[in-house]
Amino acid sequence: MKAAVCRAFNAPLVIEDLEIDPPQAGEVTVQIAACAICHSDIHYIAGAWGGDLPAVYGHEAAGLVTALGPGVTRVAVGDPVIVSLLRACGMCFYCVRAAPHLCEASFALDRESRLRDRTGAPVAQGLRTGAFAEQVVVDQSQVVPVPATMPLDSAALLACGVITGFGAVVHTARVPPGSSVVVIGTGGVGLNSLQGAALCGADPVIAIDPAPDKRAVARRFGATHAIDPNAEDVPAAVAALTRGRGADYVLVTVGNAPAIERSFALLRRGGTLVVVGMPALGVKASFEVAEFAAAAQHIVGSRMGSTHLETGIPNLVALYEQGRLKLD
Repeated sequence: MKAAVCRAFNAPLVIEDLEIDPPQAGEVTVQIAACAICHSDIHYIAGAWGGDLPAVYGHEAAGLVTALGPGVTRVAVGDPVIVSLLRACGMCFYCVRAAPHLCEASFALDRESRLRDRTGAPVAQGLRTGAFAEQVVVDQSQVVPVPATMPLDSAALLACGVITGFGAVVHTARVPPGSSVVVIGTGGVGLNSLQGAALCGADPVIAIDPAPDKRAVARRFGATHAIDPNAEDVPAAVAALTRGRGADYVLVTVGNAPAIERSFALLRRGGTLVVVGMPALGVKASFEVAEFAAAAQHIVGSRMGSTHLETGIPNLVALYEQGRLKLD
C-alpha cells in the first residue's frame, strides 16, 4: 500500500509502498477513506515532540473495516468507522474510573508496528495510528462505527479535532448552562470548543483570534462575541461582557505559552482555566502563584477532550444528524 512516510524531521514526506501486516489479536484493518491533518501531526513531522523515524503520521481518520484479528467483537468487516489515537483496555486504574483517555495498559502495538518498508525494516505508526496511508491496523478500541449514511470525510473530524475541542468544554470542564466562556484560538479545536459551549447553553461565548476570517467563522460556530487581540484591550473587553468579573471558563486551544500566561487576566475569581492546545516539548508557562491561590482559581489540562470513544462518538453523531453539530 502507499503511505506518506516521514524519514527526517522538518523535511517533506515521501510517498512510498509499504507492507502492512495482518491484524493480530484484538486488532482491525481499516481501509482509509479520509484523514484530516491535525496540528499534532505537523508538530511531530517538524520534530517538536521527538519520536521514532521512519514514521507514518495521521490520526484523524475514517474508513471501512476490511479485516479482523482474533477476538474482535466491537466491529464487523464492512463497518464504516472513525479511527482515533485513543486506546483503552477497559480494565486498568483509569478505565474503571471513567477516564479511558488516560488508559495505562500496554498494547502489542505500543511495542511493535504493523508497517514495514521494502527492506523489511519497521516503520513506526505515528500517534498510534499511521493514517496518512491507504490502510491502518489499530486496536479495536481505537475504532467506533458510524452510520453508513454519514460522509466519511465528515466522520474523520470526530476522531480528534471535534472530540478534543467539544470534549474540553463538555467532559473536562463540564460547563453548566449560563456560564461565561472564553475560547482563545479559533482553529479546528477552538471552533469545536465554541460549538460545545453554545450547545451547553453558555452565555456569553467569547472567541479571541487575530484573524478576521476566523472570527467570522467563530460566530457561525456559536460565539456571541469575537475579539481581535491586536485591536482591543482583551481583559477590558472580557470584563465588560462578564459584569466586570471575568469569565467562568477560559479555554486555551493554541499550543502557546504566552496565551496561557495572559489567560489568567480573563478569568474571574474561582474560575477555571482549561489548557487544551499542546505546545512543543520543553515549553514552559509561568504565572503569579500568590494571585492564583488568593483568587481560588483552577487550572486543568484536557487530553483529547476527556473522551470515552464508545459513548462520545455516538452522541456526537446524533448531534450531527440532528443538525446541531457542524462538521460539513
